Amino acid sequence: MSIDAKLRVAVIIGSTRHGRFGPTAANWFTAHASRRRELDIDVVDLVETDLPEALGDQDEDVPPQVQALAPRLSAADAFVVVTPEYNHSFPAAVKTVIDWYFDEWAAKPVTFVSYGRESGGLHATAQLRQVFAELNAVAIRNTVSLPCYWDQFAADGSWPKQTSGFDDAITVTLDQLVWWASALRSARAKSPYPC
Repeated sequence: MSIDAKLRVAVIIGSTRHGRFGPTAANWFTAHASRRRELDIDVVDLVETDLPEALGDQDEDVPPQVQALAPRLSAADAFVVVTPEYNHSFPAAVKTVIDWYFDEWAAKPVTFVSYGRESGGLHATAQLRQVFAELNAVAIRNTVSLPCYWDQFAADGSWPKQTSGFDDAITVTLDQLVWWASALRSARAKSPYPC
């Protein structure tokens, strides 16, 4: 891939529960990210991937759903995980997608769009930073946190209200994600990451 090619960002919708807010947050984030000419956005909805919850053994065949998602994650230069916070942590579906893969995450930046009660999902984000570090991914400093997101619906049903202030966090987060994605793509092109 050319160093001048667009950076591919996989936006992973981590919630699979009924009535989930994840697609709303992901659509809002990707609308902003899509305005950046250097980015190519791939939305990965974990509801649609239907990954098996039970991991296979090393001598078992890789399930077709896992094989189907692998090229999309491999092609990504960066990741954005859109996650709710459940009981001070992230949902099982997020851990499932993380654990089915290894090399796909290595030497790539990841950031988070988290949402929840007053914490805005920051407990989930803190735990995900530890998990991704184990996979040799680089969790960037800035994230987007959406506390009490349900209070930010506008009267016409759109989200978020213009007065929410949530839009401000996206610019810096994307700036950092793009910098890291470019730097790490160049580094991977020069020399494969030693896993």
